[in-house]
Amino acid sequence: MGASIEPYLEKESLASFFLGVSSGYPFALLAATLTSRLAQDGIDKSTITAFTLAFFVYNLKPFWAWVVDGVKIPVLVRMGQRVSWMIVIGLFVMAATVNLALVNPSPDNIGPTVLAAVLLGLAGASFDIVIDAFRIETLKPYQLGTGSGMSQYGWRIGAAAAGAVALVLAARFDWHAAYAACAVFALPAMITAIVMGEPIRHQVVHEKRELSEVWTSITGPFQEFFRRNGAFLVLLFILVHKIGDTLANLTFRLLFNDLGFTNDEIALYDIGVGFWALIIGVFVGGVIYARMGLKRSVLIALVLMAVSNLSFAMLAAAGHSNLGMAGAIGFENFASGYGGVVVVAYFSALCDLRFTAAQYALISAGASIVGRFLTGTTAGSLIEMMGYVNFYLLTTVAALPGIVLFWWMMRAGLVDDAMGTAGEVGEGDARD
Repeated sequence: MGASIEPYLEKESLASFFLGVSSGYPFALLAATLTSRLAQDGIDKSTITAFTLAFFVYNLKPFWAWVVDGVKIPVLVRMGQRVSWMIVIGLFVMAATVNLALVNPSPDNIGPTVLAAVLLGLAGASFDIVIDAFRIETLKPYQLGTGSGMSQYGWRIGAAAAGAVALVLAARFDWHAAYAACAVFALPAMITAIVMGEPIRHQVVHEKRELSEVWTSITGPFQEFFRRNGAFLVLLFILVHKIGDTLANLTFRLLFNDLGFTNDEIALYDIGVGFWALIIGVFVGGVIYARMGLKRSVLIALVLMAVSNLSFAMLAAAGHSNLGMAGAIGFENFASGYGGVVVVAYFSALCDLRFTAAQYALISAGASIVGRFLTGTTAGSLIEMMGYVNFYLLTTVAALPGIVLFWWMMRAGLVDDAMGTAGEVGEGDARD
């Protein structure tokens, strides 16, 4: 047991945890928490689910991620490229969070809320760019599994804590105070960057001064990725593997509200049950990754995440059931915790260390773009048309293409062929 826990206590893994805390909180405030806020303010389901289109800002981040790789911030750059950007974007996220706290959503004037949500999405997406680059370049190849696990611990704890703090403060004060208080969750990543310093695996290609060099810095990450054997199939897998999971996860709070669960009940089960299930899932994911390797552990994760949607179909069929809610949240968090370790480790290993920020931005954006688009454009209408039970059954079926595609890529050797230097350079090799 001691040998299994020791890798999680290495300084690089602990840094990944605190980075994850800050990465998770903007997502929580835009997803489940904003859904609860809008529902309680009388906004209809179709409008609420359309708010998930604010997440499209996250999917556009590959178009400006190159800035984090190549543009130096005057004065602050003395602290390091990654550290300086972490501080600047962290302050941007805090300001955007307070801005969303100040709006007043109403059916007759939803525009300011939409603008504030998009602004927080822009800030959160930019924060993710530098956080992911910092994490990948700090971790050695053999630490990608445990580091990804700790990042998932942090992400889930940051998201759950921010969501719970917001719900509890909203019940006792108001939504303005609830959102404003959550701005402090940006601090862990900023402090971590300052304490750890510039990542040792960060590679600078060249100074980007000429116009042609700027263009190369934009196109280079994409050109390098698509030169690899199997790159287009890898991209297809990235696009389709999480459709069902995204559709389900972004609609949970609608289900909870319609089943009559209170804010306190949601906070209790999300943290009291979901947290511990996540802890177990992440730990199991790290152990299975170390013992079975990247490929088989990812395949298991894909199956678990697909099956987890069935638990919410069962909850929808059962109605308001505290035991049913505990079971559904518990299984979903276990599957997500396990999958978060191994899938994030795989995506991290796909990066070339010369273009970490840009390539991981492309990968992470592609992983959710289809699901977010479908959620924002069709989820509310589908729920109203077919009901929650059939909707969650549909999300389970939507996960099958990703499982089949990854299995075929394993057999064809394309998982190894498309690996980047982040999975190879340094101690260990993610392909083993």
